[in-house]
Amino acid sequence: MVKDEIPILDVSRFEAGDPSIREEAARDLDRICREIGFLVITNHGVSPSIQRALVDAGMAFFDLPLESKMTVRRPRNDQNRGYIPFGEETLARMHGGDTPPDFKEVFAIGPFDRPDDAYHSQERSYPNFAPNLWPAQPTELRDAMRAYFTALDALSRRMAGYFALALDLPVDWFADKLDRHGSQLRLLHYPAPDRALEPGQLRCGAHTDLGMMTILRNQKAGGGLQVRPRGGEWIDAPAIDDTFIVNIGDLLMRWTNDRWVSTPHRVTVPEIEARSRSRRLSIGYFTRPNYDAPISCIETCADADNPAKYETTTVKAYNDERFARGAGPREAA
Repeated sequence: MVKDEIPILDVSRFEAGDPSIREEAARDLDRICREIGFLVITNHGVSPSIQRALVDAGMAFFDLPLESKMTVRRPRNDQNRGYIPFGEETLARMHGGDTPPDFKEVFAIGPFDRPDDAYHSQERSYPNFAPNLWPAQPTELRDAMRAYFTALDALSRRMAGYFALALDLPVDWFADKLDRHGSQLRLLHYPAPDRALEPGQLRCGAHTDLGMMTILRNQKAGGGLQVRPRGGEWIDAPAIDDTFIVNIGDLLMRWTNDRWVSTPHRVTVPEIEARSRSRRLSIGYFTRPNYDAPISCIETCADADNPAKYETTTVKAYNDERFARGAGPREAA
C-alpha cells in the first residue's frame, strides 16, 4: 500500500456469487486493516436520499440560535446524547493528550425503541441506552436521523460479516456481539472559523476511536479529516461522492491482538484563505457492540509465536471511562 493514500474497496465483491471474488475481497480487506485501518467503501447500498435528508436536516438544526439548540443540551458529560456545544469535547484527552477544546458542535443519538427489560435498564446499561433528546425544530430531524441510523445499522452488520471473513471466521461470528448494541450516530458540525483559534486547537484533536468501527460520511471542504498511518505522516482522507470512510476502532484492534490497527486521525483547521468556504458536516456512525460483550483475543489472531497481548475486558469497561475523559468543558486553571 502507498502510505500517502487511503485505499478504496468495492464491498459488493463480498456479495458476488463467485467464491474466488469473495475470497480476494477478504484478503484485500485484511491487508488494508493490517496496514492502515482506514478504507473508503463503494457500492455500500445506503440510499443517497437518506443521506441527503439528514444533511439538510442537520444543517438546519445547527443554523438555529444557540438558545434553541441548548434546549436539548446533553444532560451529563458521560452521555453521547443531545446537543454538545463548542468547548465541551476534547477527544485528544481520551488517550491522555491535552489540547484546547475541539472547534466543533455535535448532535448525537443512540438506539431508539429499546426494549423495557433488565438488560436495557439504566441501572445495568447506562449510558449505552440513555434516552435520546429531540429538538422541536427542525421537524424533519428526528425521522431523518432514525432512517439514517437504521440504514447504517444494517451496513455495519454487513461490514462486521466482511471483517469476520477477512479474519478466517464464520460470517456471523460478530452477530451475537451486535444483537443488543449501543451504537451512536453523531452529527459533527465544523463551522467556518470566524475568529483566531487557540494555539494547538483543531476542529477535532488527534485520537483513535474507542468502539468496533466507525462509518463516516465525509464532506469535502477545507480543513478536513486527516489520518496518520503507522510510521507515516498525516494524510488527507478523500471525500468522494456516495462513499463512506470506514475505520477500525480500539475494540477491534484488541479483538485481533493488534493484527489490525486503530489509527490516529484528526480534523484540521483550514488555511486562512480557505476558511470562509470551510463549513462542513460530517456524519459518523460509531459501532459499539453489546455493552457486556467480552473483548478477548480472537483465536485466528494468536499462536505460540504471537500470544494474546491483552486481558479480557468488556465493551462497557473499555469505553465508558475513556469517553468521559474527553467530555465536558475544560476545567479552570
